[in-house]
Amino acid sequence: MNADTELQFFCTLVRQGSLAATARELNLTPPAVSRRLSNLEDRLGVRLLNRTTRRISLTSEGEVYFAHAQRILSDIDDMERLVSSSRAAPKGMLRVNAPLGFGRSYVGPAISSFTQAYPDVEVQLHLTDRPVGLPDDGIDIAIRFGEMPDSRLTARRIAANRRMLVASPGYLRAAGEPAYPHDLTQHECIVLRQNDAAYGNWRLSRGGNTETVKVHGKLSTNDGEVALNWALDGRGILMRAQWDVAKYLRTGRLAHILPEYETPPADIYAVYPERLNLSAKVACFVDHLRSYLGQHADGPSPAGAKW
Repeated sequence: MNADTELQFFCTLVRQGSLAATARELNLTPPAVSRRLSNLEDRLGVRLLNRTTRRISLTSEGEVYFAHAQRILSDIDDMERLVSSSRAAPKGMLRVNAPLGFGRSYVGPAISSFTQAYPDVEVQLHLTDRPVGLPDDGIDIAIRFGEMPDSRLTARRIAANRRMLVASPGYLRAAGEPAYPHDLTQHECIVLRQNDAAYGNWRLSRGGNTETVKVHGKLSTNDGEVALNWALDGRGILMRAQWDVAKYLRTGRLAHILPEYETPPADIYAVYPERLNLSAKVACFVDHLRSYLGQHADGPSPAGAKW
């Protein structure tokens, strides 16, 4: 008799209240029920039930065993229900949060094609550059950049990404190109005021050494698209995600600065509460978004490509 069968047998015995009633419920003889109970008690090395010819009662050890058995069987039921639902067709409401610029350019169009493929799913898209709290803000999935500090959440990487320093060729012709990170202090830098990151502190690493540079400039904003347009207009140097600047690097409207230096990680993740890990609509949406980004023409070039 395996573990969950033993648990089910014991819980049935306690609920029925007697060996005879349990025998009728399980289509067994009373002696067979008595033997199964004795075998269970022998294996555990404790007495679980006090029994007479008419009734049974729990011992203190039996009360502990019964309480845990009920919880374990309930957890098994929940797990099987989740697994079964994951095989079902996705349906219901899905609430998605994403950063403003990336959400407008990529997540929004991906949702449009997703709802065509899965018409029984309704999607609410919430765009903001300040991360929301899960699940307190009623969001099912959040699209986030960089490292995931909250271990209570499930995070699946949906695309590789990195931050890059860029500027227009016109700006570089006029101001010169920095050769080292500390040269950035002598340049006009366009600074994004986002989240709780230290304002104007750019970290660059090379060969295991990291340098933090306090940059400044005449222009700053909390909107990534505005900052990108300023860089395209030749107003200074910008640190921006590769997904936002890739198409401009390909066309030559922006140039990559200090390419031999690494910046803080910015891989793109779909983040959601652990309880939604087996949800059909969540799993299908994450897979759809990964596929959409992998096929998108405006995305970054393959690894190793030179700008």
